[in-house]
This record gives sequence, structure tokens and C-alpha cells, in this order.
Amino acid sequence: MRRVFVTGGTGFVGRAVVQALGAEGYAVRCLVRRGSERDLRGLGAIERVEGDVMARQSLDEGMAGCNAVIHLVGIIREHPASGVTFERVHTQGTINVLEAAATVGARRYVHMSALGTRVGAHSRYHRTKWAAEEVVRASPIPWTIFRPSIIYGRGDGFVSMLAGMIERLPVVPVIGTGRQRLQPVPVAHVAQGFVRALALDASVKHTYDVGGPEPVTMVDLLDRVAAAMGRRRPLKAHAPLGLVRAATSVLHRFPGYPLTPDQLLMLEEENTCEPGAFYETFGLVPVPLSTGLTAMLA
Repeated sequence: MRRVFVTGGTGFVGRAVVQALGAEGYAVRCLVRRGSERDLRGLGAIERVEGDVMARQSLDEGMAGCNAVIHLVGIIREHPASGVTFERVHTQGTINVLEAAATVGARRYVHMSALGTRVGAHSRYHRTKWAAEEVVRASPIPWTIFRPSIIYGRGDGFVSMLAGMIERLPVVPVIGTGRQRLQPVPVAHVAQGFVRALALDASVKHTYDVGGPEPVTMVDLLDRVAAAMGRRRPLKAHAPLGLVRAATSVLHRFPGYPLTPDQLLMLEEENTCEPGAFYETFGLVPVPLSTGLTAMLA
């Protein structure tokens, strides 16, 4: 299991996984789309192979000689004109990666899903993630699935956005009541889970919900982010959910608009879990949210 093929290695979570693999002595080979090689700078001696999860030949060639596969590729926003859809990237991409893994004789497969993935989910994001999970569960390759809540750390796309709003805006917008709960988890713990799963037979054919030790509401999270930045509690303006839904249905087609209807469906749901099995199985100690935010933002 010493040579690991990683998809999505140039992303926020991917970079953390690649670093954690290197720290444990694994040889890492990353699938890299043309033009994104620079995103792997500073990660040490790793192999880079050009390809795409939608190009099966590049997977077969790039994966040759690897014992294990970590599949992290996912999107939060579609670009249908370019063929970038949830169905193609999440579901068909996973089919392609698993077929290539079987072809090269990989003996371990670890998969990134998402908390909220389930049969009959409201959002297409979660439904296509579920379809991908079903493909994984049907695979003969020993597999492990992780379903994280919001993942935070330096360079993330969520907590960093909240911190930016707190820093720039006199009043921070909140969708609806802001009482929906989520369970942010540090990126370092997610990365360690992926790496430790490779050598842990007890995790084979298991799915792990991954979250921090405590659920928080969006309103509370904004206050905690501000406190970690050494700032006072921010003023908040609550935008009625119906108004946001109507605006999003029209404006999501414009590149600068920050939401899609599918993302709004996910924001309306709770995003919490019981993460005890994750921490116990992989020997990790939960980090209190305020401690993690301070380490990230102070």
C-alpha cells in the first residue's frame, strides 16, 4: 500500500491529504488537470500525471503501479456548457476511477462523499454523491467512505469567506434565521482519516460520518469566527428565505452570484452527525471548534 494514486490532490482537502501521505512515508502520484500543476507547489516529491477523471485512458495509464486509490474529486457548482455536471463528475467520474483501479489491481480504495448524502436527498449534489457511493459499495476493491460536514482550515472556501465578510462588511448577511446547524471539522483530521484508513483493515466496507465535536448554528459560527479574529460580535442582517430563493432562481446563472438553487437547498438543511466512530476508529482526538478557529484565524 505504499504507492497511492490521488484524484483531486490540487484542492483544499487534497493538498492536506497529500501532505499527510508524505508524512507517513507513502509515495504519492496525483492526477492533475492541465494548468493546475502549480497548485501542488510546496508539497515535496510527488509524482504528477496529467489527466482527468472523465478520461478513462488517462486513469489507466496514470494509475498503473499504484496499490491504493484516494478519490477526492467533487464539485459544488456545475458548468453544463463545459460538460461539468454533478452526474458526470460525481457519479460517472467515480465509475471511471473504480474501473481503472480494478484494471491496475489496486488493493484499497478510499472515497470522499459528503454529509447529507442519502436516498431521496433534496439536492442533486447529494443525490449524485449517493449514486457514487452505491458504485463504491458494489466494487470488489476493499473500500472506505467518508462523509464530512463543513471542512475548515487555512485556504478553505467557507470559514475563510465568513472571515472575509466579517472583516469587510459593517453588517453580515444571513440567509433565513441562521439557526440551521452544521458541524465544522478541521481539514487535518479529515486528511488523517483518509491516510490511516489505507492501513486499517477494520475500516474496510465502512462509511464514516465526519464532523467536529459540537454542532453550531450559522449565527453562532459567525460569532465564533469573529472571536477567533479578535473582533466583536458582528451585526447581522437576516434575508428572508423566500426572497433569497426567488433571487437565486434567476441570478445563479451569473458567474459572480455566490449561490445556486442546489446550494440553497443544502443550506436549508441541518448538517450534523455523530462522529464518535470516526474519532475512535482512527485514533483522533476531537478539537473544540473555538480552538480550531483560533489556530486558523488568529
